[in-house]
Amino acid sequence: MTEATPVRLVVVDDHTLFREGVREMLQTAPNFQVVGEGESGAQAITLAGELQPDVVLLDVEMPGPGVAVTIKQIRFTAPFTKIVILTMHDDPVLVHDLLELGASAYLVKTVGKDELVAAVRSVARGDGNVLLSVSRMTIEGLDRQHESKIISGRELEVLRLLAKAKSNAQIAAELYIAPGTVKRHLTNIYAKLGAVSRMDAVRKAVAARLIKGVED
Repeated sequence: MTEATPVRLVVVDDHTLFREGVREMLQTAPNFQVVGEGESGAQAITLAGELQPDVVLLDVEMPGPGVAVTIKQIRFTAPFTKIVILTMHDDPVLVHDLLELGASAYLVKTVGKDELVAAVRSVARGDGNVLLSVSRMTIEGLDRQHESKIISGRELEVLRLLAKAKSNAQIAAELYIAPGTVKRHLTNIYAKLGAVSRMDAVRKAVAARLIKGVED
């Protein structure tokens, strides 16, 4: 997308006055064109599918399917449409979850006009950056969430032995820890890797280059 190409936008928010204000604000920006408006998750999905806009501005709490389902459906029906969350909720867990689902930006409604326009323009250009306008507390919360997903040295040792198809008892014996401790490490590993089984954990750890494949 070039600077001269109009950015086609859909604005979805169940608060009419706020939605109309955002629409008017965006339409005054150069090369912005609001092509649709909605007030529910269902309308957001329909509009995205029919209009294939460059960007959908989406509130979090609206009638219809929840925001997670709405984002998934928009990405399915309009795979090239970028999603910008514009909400009053300043919550690190929510920010993390919606970005994981594919939102390109998360902005709180205290954002200024210039910042909003710049964020939408950057998202539409496909810069590849995730844009945030949230409180420092939320940023720190996101950092803590990231740290909680780091695999520890002991967990890496467990993963390496898993890759050798060792049982819990064998892992416990080799690492001189209790079998119950092995189970706890496995629970943490599954959560951090999003794994559902021992083999799945090994596969994902290898894919992430945390460990090698089956070792000698």
